[in-house]
Amino acid sequence: MEPTPIVEQTTGDYSHINGWGIDADPNNEPTYPMKHYTGDDHERLNWERPPLQPATVEVLHSNERPTLTAVFGTSSPPSGLSGALRRYAFTFSESEYGHWLPLLLADRINVVEGIVDDLKQGHIPNIFAEKGWKADWKYNRKGLVQNVLVGVAVTTAVIALLSRKKKPTVGYTHKRQRG
Repeated sequence: MEPTPIVEQTTGDYSHINGWGIDADPNNEPTYPMKHYTGDDHERLNWERPPLQPATVEVLHSNERPTLTAVFGTSSPPSGLSGALRRYAFTFSESEYGHWLPLLLADRINVVEGIVDDLKQGHIPNIFAEKGWKADWKYNRKGLVQNVLVGVAVTTAVIALLSRKKKPTVGYTHKRQRG
């Protein structure tokens, strides 16, 4: 049984989208003096689109596109907290921080989710090898030591700030009157 695509292929007028079909006019050729025009270059407008790749898993795509791209990856569909962040990010335009910053955060969260998933399956990840620290130790020892020291300093500072206790106030807190 062939899976049904999530988004149907659509055809229609996209002239309301700024810049859509900008290269469709053969009289507006921006490469004119450099390109050797043969006349066949604009036949590409009359091609028959092949069938789209069927979407068997959830595929996130830009809200600026009416359909999915012709080919997309399906190896790691969005899931968990990182998936929720990715879904949220795709509600924004690709030109906004609201799109890219949640995607960066989702990548970091996905790393932690992957480590937790490995531990659940009884596999202890070799983080040193996966981060390439063996190669760093061999070829960039000074940089590795510097990165580790900076990481330790930042972690220590964050822990110190979070565990700092506030001093209790003793006595009155109002100002004394001068007399």
